[in-house]
Amino acid sequence: MTAATLSAAAPLASPAALSETRKLVIFAIMAFGQFMALLDIQIVAASLNSIQAGLNAGPDEIAWVQTAYLMAEIVMIPLAAFLSQALSTRWLFTLSAGLFTVSSLMCGLAWDINSMIAFRALQGFTGGAMVPLVFATGFAMFDGPKRAMIPAILGIVSTLAPTLGPSVGGLITEYYDWRWLFFMNIVPGVAVTILFPLLGKVDTARPEMLKRIDWLHVASLAVFLGGMQYVLEEGPRHEWFTDPAVQIAAWLSVVGGVVFFERTFFSTMPVLKLTPFRRPTFAMACVLNLVVGFGLYAATYLTPVYLGRVRGFSSLQIGTTVFVTGIAMTITAPIAARLSTKVDGRYVIAVGFTMFAVSLWLFSGVTDNWGFRELFWPQVMRGLAMLLCIVPAVGMALNGVPPEELRYASGLFNRMRNLGGAIGIAVVNTWLIDFTREQSSRLSAAMGESPDHAMGMLQGLAQYAQGWTPDASRAMQMAQGVMGRVVGREAAALAFADTYRLMAIMFLCALVIVPFAKPAPYVVGPPPPEH
Repeated sequence: MTAATLSAAAPLASPAALSETRKLVIFAIMAFGQFMALLDIQIVAASLNSIQAGLNAGPDEIAWVQTAYLMAEIVMIPLAAFLSQALSTRWLFTLSAGLFTVSSLMCGLAWDINSMIAFRALQGFTGGAMVPLVFATGFAMFDGPKRAMIPAILGIVSTLAPTLGPSVGGLITEYYDWRWLFFMNIVPGVAVTILFPLLGKVDTARPEMLKRIDWLHVASLAVFLGGMQYVLEEGPRHEWFTDPAVQIAAWLSVVGGVVFFERTFFSTMPVLKLTPFRRPTFAMACVLNLVVGFGLYAATYLTPVYLGRVRGFSSLQIGTTVFVTGIAMTITAPIAARLSTKVDGRYVIAVGFTMFAVSLWLFSGVTDNWGFRELFWPQVMRGLAMLLCIVPAVGMALNGVPPEELRYASGLFNRMRNLGGAIGIAVVNTWLIDFTREQSSRLSAAMGESPDHAMGMLQGLAQYAQGWTPDASRAMQMAQGVMGRVVGREAAALAFADTYRLMAIMFLCALVIVPFAKPAPYVVGPPPPEH
């Protein structure tokens, strides 16, 4: 039996035929599930220091608490299109919500960093199916003006959830415990798991597809993306390809990539189809979404790291400093929703990318003493820009896609955003390491060129330290330690500035694509039933 035969073997129920009330309830439950899955990407961002201390983890290990989730989610997102046809949207979403709840419980019970990374990867993988399903189901259920609002609503959820993550996480960690970052998912997760199967029958399962699943295609996708992420994450810490583990991961990623694309084009039952890329607008929207994901996740990651590493802020201080971005996004939401139905999306996204670049350029003026006041306007600008970037991109990508490709298009589009985020977090960590090393060398060289000034500062610190200890030698050691920390903090602040500046340039370069991404007109009538 061929893939085409299987595809036509069992007709699907048409989601558009459901009552309006039921469609709205189904969409609301799915959007809430998506919000939970996306919120958990960044909910640990402001609490990494607390998690690190609680699990006795090293500074090189703790970043994987965030990266493991995002990378596993990226692997699941494209698989969701295939699995939703085999299991049905109702049961795949229910299974995803249920396993996400269980893995959240296990994350909260983690006993060391290795168990936490494993459970976070499981949490991201199991929750990842909820993300693309709501996009595909929303576009299939609604038509006319309501369908035109889908990009705005899901764009808000997709960007607001990870942006609010650090603020929510900081508050929970401060007033309860970091383990409640995960325990908080249990009650809403159980509610979604119970409610959705009662209401969410929108299509028919085709379990016969599971008999012909190409497991090599699945494995090659996981190896390809997992190996690439390991190289990006661990490369800068281990001098890149001089480290045997990084070399092995790179080779596995290359081999996995070759096998993955071979299976994509020649498998009789591929788990991921690239046919939506035949539409130039979809391909361009995906590239723009990759850049948006890079900026969204990397910028949301960088600010808490700066506040914790350079300023020494607590989880609560970080959370209350970064929440203004989410407030600004809430203000922009109705504007973005309105513009998405009235104005050519290319104009909206051009304004959004320009504003995002400006916000990053404002961040590039960061020093070692910035706090809430200095970060306020750059964060507000970023929040105002984000929805203007993502909402038109959703419309460009998914509007006009044939119903039989909608699941795959949704998975690919969402994968590009999360892939951009995974790459972004790894890349900005690399930039921070390189720029910090470079800035430290520059500061040391500058102090060497003015030894009298540097010695005067050191002696002044030593005299101050003698108020704490009468031992002159001990006072000089304390002064040298303080001097080293001051230089290190200044070098780190300059490295953050350089990183933000590079990101701003990247967003400006992405504007070149925008004029060519001509959006398809919104479908006025109901979509044809799937076959």
